[in-house]
Amino acid sequence: MDNLIDSIRSDLKSQATEQNRIAGERFFKENVKLYGLKAAQVQTIAKNYYSSQVKMMSKSEMLALCEQLWQSGFMEETFIACYFTERFVKHFSPEDFVTLEEWVKKYINNWASCDTFCNHTIGDMLMLHPQLIEKVKLWAKSNNRWVRRAAAVSFIVPARKGLFHNHIVDIATMLLTDSDDMVQKGYGWMLKATSQSNQELVFNFVMSNKAKMPRTALRYAIEKMPPELKAKAMAK
Repeated sequence: MDNLIDSIRSDLKSQATEQNRIAGERFFKENVKLYGLKAAQVQTIAKNYYSSQVKMMSKSEMLALCEQLWQSGFMEETFIACYFTERFVKHFSPEDFVTLEEWVKKYINNWASCDTFCNHTIGDMLMLHPQLIEKVKLWAKSNNRWVRRAAAVSFIVPARKGLFHNHIVDIATMLLTDSDDMVQKGYGWMLKATSQSNQELVFNFVMSNKAKMPRTALRYAIEKMPPELKAKAMAK
């Protein structure tokens, strides 16, 4: 395991540039740890290691590997961990959610890691094991901004498939007046994804709540709607 971790980190360091690191930092208001690679480079590294070694691991070995990657705090390592768990997700049981939830609460500290992990690994878990939905809905009550964002963005892929609309409305209602812009953008994005399969539901939600709904969230929610509906939603 240690040799594998060392090898992954060696590959990341060898391809990193200061120019990419500085460029990457501009996307974040908070401090982030970056080696300095482009997303495509990280994806290639993750794919190579998954094909050559990780896919042959037991679930427990893979989770232990990902734990170490998350612990480092480097965004590129979290992206690699996300790649591995997304491809292992069909092997996860509901009991494994305890570990995944711990990572959300303990390690996620920026929108990119939040969205990469929750859009796919957590979103896939919800579709495979819907009994976990109520656990994720509780995240909307967290004091941690990234956990609250995670509550919303975990439903984006299911929303695009026309799933869990009642739960999505519940989450949007819980986050409705959240003052954090990252949370507003997260639940607005969730509603936008929902509008692709149920435009009427989202439009009615926006019209019923627009007096209290932050404009940031509202704009995200209606982004895919026709101009005439956008105009109605934006009218004061």
